[in-house]
Amino acid sequence: MVDMNEIVGSHDLFLITLDTLRYDVARDLAAAGRTPNLTALLPAGGWEKRHSPGSFTYASHAAFFAGFLPTPASSGDHERLFALRFDGSTSTSPRTVVLDGPDIVSGLRARGYHTACIGGVGFFNKKNPLGRVFPGLFDESHWSPSLGVTDPRSTENQVALACEVLARTEGRVFLFINISALHQPNRIYLHGATEDTLASHGAALSYVDRCLPPLVQALRARGPAFGVVCSDHGTAYGEDGYSGHRLAHSVVWDVPYAELLLA
Repeated sequence: MVDMNEIVGSHDLFLITLDTLRYDVARDLAAAGRTPNLTALLPAGGWEKRHSPGSFTYASHAAFFAGFLPTPASSGDHERLFALRFDGSTSTSPRTVVLDGPDIVSGLRARGYHTACIGGVGFFNKKNPLGRVFPGLFDESHWSPSLGVTDPRSTENQVALACEVLARTEGRVFLFINISALHQPNRIYLHGATEDTLASHGAALSYVDRCLPPLVQALRARGPAFGVVCSDHGTAYGEDGYSGHRLAHSVVWDVPYAELLLA
């Protein structure tokens, strides 16, 4: 783990959640060479398997914005990148940046960051009070149907918007993107598919991978950046009789995770 006290203030920050991405799918596609752009960014060991703090989008992101990112899939007290100031934390170390506020977005704003949210799935669509909770944390937030789960070009549209935000923002930025393409209905990414399957889930990840280079270039162009790319939870496609998520199964709880330092 890097010393986040040296990162915050000197680097742009980003958190990209690949909504619903399963760890096994991310691992297997990387090994098969089907996600070359993501794989080129990953540490030498590839995707790290971690445990999500929640089994569906809202629960996971509530934890993320409180500083509880996916936990290493091993026993012990694992130090965190971000923490909010409160007594009794066993996962705060000298390398953890401790922020003041009710969430890390507010805490980073207090440290001088412009905070931007590019939504994806319904919990970010701002159509109702529930869909405005997370976007409301940020200085600016964006959502439209073109960024959502039903648009087959959603990731391209999200990346283009993120690049525009980065190009016009002065000073340090905390950029959050909720990538929606992997969420159902992901069959739109597999020619001829009539239902969502592991194969269409993988096809959606390959599509996302093809869209990412302009975002990486835009982050590098602004100077050093540090961020996390991870899933918020997985989803079941019939394993042990389960379908979907918001349930307790390893395919839901096991998620891919990576910390990236871009110079």
